[in-house]
Amino acid sequence: MRDPTSLQSRRRTGLRYTILLFIVFALVAGWTGFWKFAASKAQETIEGWRAREAKAGRLYNCGSQTVGGFPFRVEVNCDDASAQFRSNQPPLELKTSALVVMAQVYQPGLLISEFHGPLTIGEPGKPPDLIADWKLAQSSVRGTPAAPSRASFVLDQPAIDRMKEGNRQNLLRAKHIEIHGRLAEGSVASNPVIEIALQLDQASAPDLHPAAAKPMDANVTTMLRGLNDFSPKPWSVRFREMRAAGGRIDITQARVQQGDILAVGGGSLSLNENGRLEGQLRVTVVGLDQFLAAMGIQQRVQASPSMDKLVGALDRLAPGLGDVARQQAGANISLGINMLGEQTTLEGKRAVALPLRFSDGAVFLGPIPIGNTPALF
Repeated sequence: MRDPTSLQSRRRTGLRYTILLFIVFALVAGWTGFWKFAASKAQETIEGWRAREAKAGRLYNCGSQTVGGFPFRVEVNCDDASAQFRSNQPPLELKTSALVVMAQVYQPGLLISEFHGPLTIGEPGKPPDLIADWKLAQSSVRGTPAAPSRASFVLDQPAIDRMKEGNRQNLLRAKHIEIHGRLAEGSVASNPVIEIALQLDQASAPDLHPAAAKPMDANVTTMLRGLNDFSPKPWSVRFREMRAAGGRIDITQARVQQGDILAVGGGSLSLNENGRLEGQLRVTVVGLDQFLAAMGIQQRVQASPSMDKLVGALDRLAPGLGDVARQQAGANISLGINMLGEQTTLEGKRAVALPLRFSDGAVFLGPIPIGNTPALF
């Protein structure tokens, strides 16, 4: 004879298992529905960003696209990814093997992208001018396409080569690069102030300038003031609007170190009618002699047309006197700049504080020209 108590207990146990199984199925079905909803929202956000970029002349495409990542995130895999920047002159086309865009199901407004190299850059339909590769390349965008709040781009061990006559030239190498941008003041629709921060670790660019062949570290933070809005448009248009509004570029923090050379500074710059930088920064430099030697300033002064005229005049007075003056000018140039600057200390080391002046894009350290910056529009 069966025990009624035991039979009743087994029935209760079976009922509990049935209820538990029903709950599990309901949770799985509910979470699946939630994931599909979040995936749809994430895809809407991605398409919104693509549409926003298209208005600025930047078009993004995939050879093939798949969606995955269930159960905790949404992943959009884009193979044979490409981008065309039609607002550039000439237009540019970027191509890479794959791109993955990810969003957590509970945070679809934060998009994290991972890029797979190599990346080629050049004019559409032509062989690439640049080839880039890296160990890791990621970007993140927070906010909505209508109201973006911040964006970041991170590169580990990037290597960029320039193609010239079928040969690859070392354009840039670095251990780490970061670029961060955020809306610091105002709103996307009215008077936004954009903060941009750049970090370089062990970066070198020997093909750019001999002085950049030795690895350097840099941290630079700037504030862009005078923008009308942050609607989709090319940066050249933004800078032109900034110029019309009397805006400026504030360098709030800048620190660059290359071996024993160290420079820190800050100040404000504006744009002239030609789209070139105007203004002045105050910089403090440790190792000024080494910096001038690396930039080839002494040789530049010795070979300048004004020096040639002086040498000719002195040689007419006394043969050989001009060459003596040329050598003395080269030897004493750093001493003269040191005398013009303010003697101080930086991080416990002897330093000199000098103005770094920008005039129609030309850059002067004290009275000495050291380079030129490109037009921004």
